[in-house]
Amino acid sequence: MPRKPRHLSPDERALWDSVARQAAPMHKRRAPSEAKQAPKTPAPAPPDPAGTAPLPQFKVGQKADPKRPDDLLPGLRDRLRRAPVAMDAKAHGKMTRGKLRPEARLDLHGMTLSEAHPELVAFILSSQAMGRRLVLVITGKGRERDYEAPMPVRHGVLRHQVPQWLGLSPLRQAVLQITPAHIRHGGEGAYYVYLRRAR
Repeated sequence: MPRKPRHLSPDERALWDSVARQAAPMHKRRAPSEAKQAPKTPAPAPPDPAGTAPLPQFKVGQKADPKRPDDLLPGLRDRLRRAPVAMDAKAHGKMTRGKLRPEARLDLHGMTLSEAHPELVAFILSSQAMGRRLVLVITGKGRERDYEAPMPVRHGVLRHQVPQWLGLSPLRQAVLQITPAHIRHGGEGAYYVYLRRAR
């Protein structure tokens, strides 16, 4: 059963008329629904408080800085490179140039997140217990997807997740520095992890 049409009360009609007076029409011709409406009753003019002026015309974003980049969060490699050096500066320089040889390596390439996390925890903690200082963690660069995802998907899930894991407990207490590896040790698909001395 269809509903009866609802008509505006005099207060609602007055409010609508005041809003409609301030709006600019989108089209020149009148909508057919306006011709069928009941005759207008004179609405009292709304009081104009002193000191209020109409808003000036503006466009959204007109004062935005066009030179400012849209991507405000730098990439993972840039963030790791800009991180303060917590280890000896001379050793850090040698490490980033690929001159230091890692004492052990862990290859997580091809593992899922649930497989990789316990492997990483065991490897880092056992390496620190053995007195190792520089280890290499290989994550792989990630692969291109064959499908279009509805939301942007990062390539290399492990590559983005491993530094976050290394910054959380229990690994945070063992790790002194995380740096992207030199090209001879895996480049974008690997990290140097410099460990604290075991106490």
